[in-house]
Parts: sequence; structure tokens; C-alpha cells
Amino acid sequence: MSKRSPIMRHGAPVALAMLLATPAVADEIWITNEADDTISVIDLTSLEVSRTIPVGERPRGITFATDYSVAYVCASDSDTVQVIDPATGKVLHELPSGEDPEQFVLAPDNRHLYIANEDDAVTTVVDVQSRGVVAQINVGIEPEGMAVSPDGKVVITTSETTNMAHWINTETQEIFANTLVDSRPRHAEFAKGGAELWVSSEIGGTVTVFDTESQAELGKIRFDLPGIHPDKVQPVGFEFDGDEGLAFVALGPANHVAVVNAETYEVEDYILVGRRVWHMAFNRDHSLLVTTNGVSGDVTVVDVAARKAVKSIKVGRFPWGAAYRPVD
Repeated sequence: MSKRSPIMRHGAPVALAMLLATPAVADEIWITNEADDTISVIDLTSLEVSRTIPVGERPRGITFATDYSVAYVCASDSDTVQVIDPATGKVLHELPSGEDPEQFVLAPDNRHLYIANEDDAVTTVVDVQSRGVVAQINVGIEPEGMAVSPDGKVVITTSETTNMAHWINTETQEIFANTLVDSRPRHAEFAKGGAELWVSSEIGGTVTVFDTESQAELGKIRFDLPGIHPDKVQPVGFEFDGDEGLAFVALGPANHVAVVNAETYEVEDYILVGRRVWHMAFNRDHSLLVTTNGVSGDVTVVDVAARKAVKSIKVGRFPWGAAYRPVD
């Protein structure tokens, strides 16, 4: 998060109250609903669903072009990536994706999508301009998590069954390193300007931090929630605040988001949200965090300064992915 304002320091409801009371640009969070084959669009001014967009079967991963001109959605059971006009919600065209695309990442060049094909143990590289497959890279079994370094030189694929992070050179489209993580890695993100790679392990119950230059392990983050059985603590998606001082980690069926100090790797707090929290996205100034809660079929709006849930919004069935869209 960018530096916290004096207003937000004064208490939990202030950020939410200011957001609701002040006329503002109606920025959005887009939520993919696995079981409904839809996207729920959350208006960040009203904190309500403003529209529902029909898409392909079992939508999961979602991201926007770097200029927000189009949205990309993994329609997993349709075996395609759909390209959507954000203004109209119309599907403009589809991209080849390989079988069962689950997660993907768009390179900083705004041109190449790296797609995890869970059923084929492959990462597919697609040129969004030519709409053609550039490469298919063999990775471990059940790839899911995807990340790209800020300079676009390295892409990561995590493989759930192989328990590895695969390091891909984007110039050669080849793997140059493999690193073991704990059981069932689900999500990956680069941090600190690309100096670190964080990988969550759902069944292992950890987040592992690597040095990107050497691929050496720097630390391992564990979670301990009083009154919750360790088997239910399953870290999946996570996001960093604006200045990367904090990481917010979704803990799946533990129904909490962990707040982690990104410098010390220590857990500072836990925030109660909806059931089976999966992924999340921040608003424009990182004052609000919106989490997808698959089992309860809603999203939770979290006041970041207060570290407290302030609203639940009903969406479609089994909400999965989340992506922020500015509307200027």
C-alpha cells in the first residue's frame, strides 16, 4: 500500500465512510464465478454488483491488459481464453489456450500470455496480437500458479502435484531452474522489484520466499490460528500492498486472511472473511481489499488500515478470481 494517510489512521470505518460519502470515479473489481459461468462486476463507489457478464464455462483466472483496454478470462472448461471489452462486457474473440487453462499472467510487453494448462502439464505462451501459440513448455504435473518478473525476463509456473516452482526464461521459452516447495503450490508473486519470489503451498500450509538471483530459499512463513485445525489452514492467493510492506494471504477453508510483514516474514494479524477465501484484489489506493469466498458465494470488503471486514457482497456461485479495473 502507498503510505497510509492520516485520515485512515484514525479508525476502521473512516476509509469506507470517505469512499461512500465522496463522489468518486466508479472503479471496479471483476470477480469470476466458477459455477455460474459469469463475472460479477463490483462498483467500488457503491460497493454493490453493478452488472453480471456471461462468459465461458468455469471461469477462473482473470487479468486486464496493461492499459485496461481488454480483460482476459480463463474459461477453463471451454478450453479457451476469452477477450472481453470491459465497457460493454462483450466477448470480442477467443485465444488458443491449451487444455484446461486455470491461471495465467500477462507479460509487461502487453503481448504475451503465459497460461497454466492443468490437465496437460504444460505452460502455453500465446501472442495476443497474432492470436497464435508461440510456445508450449513442459512443466510439472498440474500447473496452476503463474507469475512474471517486473522486467518480463522470468516467468514462474507452479506445479501442484510435482511441488515445484519452474523458472522460465522468456527469451528462450525454456526452463532454467526448478525449486522444490511444500505440498500443492497454488500461487506465486514477485516482490521487492523482482528480487524475491513468494510461493504459497496449500496443503503444506506455508508460503516460501526465494531469492530470484540464486533461487535460494530465504524464508518460510507458517500460520497458526487459535481454535482452527492446522489442516484447514491452506494458503492460496495473496497480494502485496502498494509499497510491498505487507502481504495479505488467503487461507482457504480457515476463512481468514493473514497479514504478513514482508520484511520480517512474520504474521502480524488475521482477518475473518467469508468461507473458503481464495483470491483477492485491492482498490486504487490500496485502502480496500476485496476477497473471493468460494463456499459462501460472496466477496468480503476489508478496510486495510483497520484490518477488519466491513462488508459482504453476494456474487455468483463459487467466486474464484479477482482483478481491479480503474474507470477514468
